[in-house]
Amino acid sequence: MESESPRELVLASSSPRRRDLLREAGYHFRVEAPGVEENEDTRLPIRLLTSSNASLKADAVAQNHPDAVVVAADTLVLLGEKVFSKPTDRAEATRMLTELNGQKHEVFTAVAIRDARAGKSTDFTVTTQVYFRHLDPGELTAYHALVDPMDKAGAYAAQEHGEMVIARIEGAMSNVIGLPMEELTIVLRDQFGISPATTH
Repeated sequence: MESESPRELVLASSSPRRRDLLREAGYHFRVEAPGVEENEDTRLPIRLLTSSNASLKADAVAQNHPDAVVVAADTLVLLGEKVFSKPTDRAEATRMLTELNGQKHEVFTAVAIRDARAGKSTDFTVTTQVYFRHLDPGELTAYHALVDPMDKAGAYAAQEHGEMVIARIEGAMSNVIGLPMEELTIVLRDQFGISPATTH
């Protein structure tokens, strides 16, 4: 009896950061942008908002790839009771960074995995604590001069000059970047039989 061929892995995201994390972990995969309109109602509880958006993206791409395992994710920032999505303009990006300045906040990433052929789906959420440095207005402006904040929840990027704004992180750095690789690797291996193609 022939063994089952390896399953194709599809990343349902246009995020270059998620693509880089998967590639650096050694996975072979395809990328397809979900092309869906995400819910941006930040009045909703952050777990509900991130998980519903991740599911929306995974389900959309899984329809086009019924024989593949599809991974989607959604990342948002929570400061107290306030949810930060991606800024709509530079002024909002500045306000976000100013509010986060010197504060501890949480980064939530919801992950949705779909295997239409097997009728299997898995959803999980990972949180990470991020502590911001105390920066003066000039330092905040200098950071945004180096990093484009427009496609980043909370208007900052841990992997791009993150040392300028982040004092320390409790939890997974990959989660702050946008895809919690530690947990995702375990779930893909144990539940979907997919492991990195190479080791690093």
